[in-house]
Amino acid sequence: MYEILTTCGKARRARLETPHGIIETPVFMNVGTAAAIRGGASTDDLREIGTLVELSNTYHLHMQPGEELISRLGGLHKFMNWDKPVLTDSGGFQVFSLQKIRRIKEEGAYFTSYIDGRKIFMGPEESMQIQSKLGSDIAMAFDECIENPAPKDYVEKSVARTTRWLRRCIEEHRRLANLPETINPGQLLFGINQGGTYDDIRVAHMKEIAEIEGLAGYAIGGLSVGESAEEMYRIIDAVEPFMPKDKPRYLMGVGTPLNILEGVHRGIDFFDCVLPLRNAQHGNVFTWNGKVRILAEKFKFDGTPIDENCGCPACRSYSKGYIRHLLKADERLGMRLCVLHNLWFYNEMMAKIREEIENGTFEEFYQKYREILDKQV
Repeated sequence: MYEILTTCGKARRARLETPHGIIETPVFMNVGTAAAIRGGASTDDLREIGTLVELSNTYHLHMQPGEELISRLGGLHKFMNWDKPVLTDSGGFQVFSLQKIRRIKEEGAYFTSYIDGRKIFMGPEESMQIQSKLGSDIAMAFDECIENPAPKDYVEKSVARTTRWLRRCIEEHRRLANLPETINPGQLLFGINQGGTYDDIRVAHMKEIAEIEGLAGYAIGGLSVGESAEEMYRIIDAVEPFMPKDKPRYLMGVGTPLNILEGVHRGIDFFDCVLPLRNAQHGNVFTWNGKVRILAEKFKFDGTPIDENCGCPACRSYSKGYIRHLLKADERLGMRLCVLHNLWFYNEMMAKIREEIENGTFEEFYQKYREILDKQV
């Protein structure tokens, strides 16, 4: 069940009930691609830093260790010792990223394993079967993610195929939910809007899939894959009026703190991105004053924390000078501390956004921080 508690402009404060607990939205899903957060963060860490949802990757888990192994060990929740909601993506984006070693057909996608070179097929039914065995709380429909820009005639054909795939996903998802061996029969299914950077195709596709029964939520996919931020915001503005008001909305693979703020302002509820982890890997950390590059020479003798008002494990115990030393020495603790800080910041930012919407002050918050969050300190 999805319940909207209050709104402030287009920003929505809501709750989504799942088999493993309630998700407070707007929310950022912490990305654990292979059932683990890169940088050595455990699920105990995730609980400490306020994570509400963990996201794992269907394609990568299918490659290694395989959904059969995870299923035999009780599904993702037991496998990784996580008792809160999990979302699994469908594998569509990863298939998109394998352009040189994959072929898209009506039945699905053929590609080559990056691990051992074996030939693999994944279609709508296979994606649903894998996600069912993983036991996630939210499964994503199998779609084709389109490169931006792409020829309009190809985009139209691709979107039509994605819609046909969606209907197959719904049918297979229903079948799997009724099997006695299914780990999580209450698993929810989200559909995905595609259409590249063509407003008319995006809107037509959203109207079409909004009429299809059997979906618990809707995502906007195929963005943040080559288009500008302005184009992304334009697409959200075009599609949002046609997204069901009583279902959660998910902007896939986005993004920076500013991207998220802009998305919430436009009516989006769910976000995910590997950006906090990738930035941490290179010593870039996020704060309420903007992004800080810890490796900068000016922090060599800095004995203060990344953010004196931050309660994350890194800021509670360590200085910028020490973390900079760890990164320079290629000590894994350096990346781990940056990861914990960045995820803490993202989770705290979402909690603050929820609070501002509840208080009716989100517009003021938005206007203030849209000028700050993208700055380099």
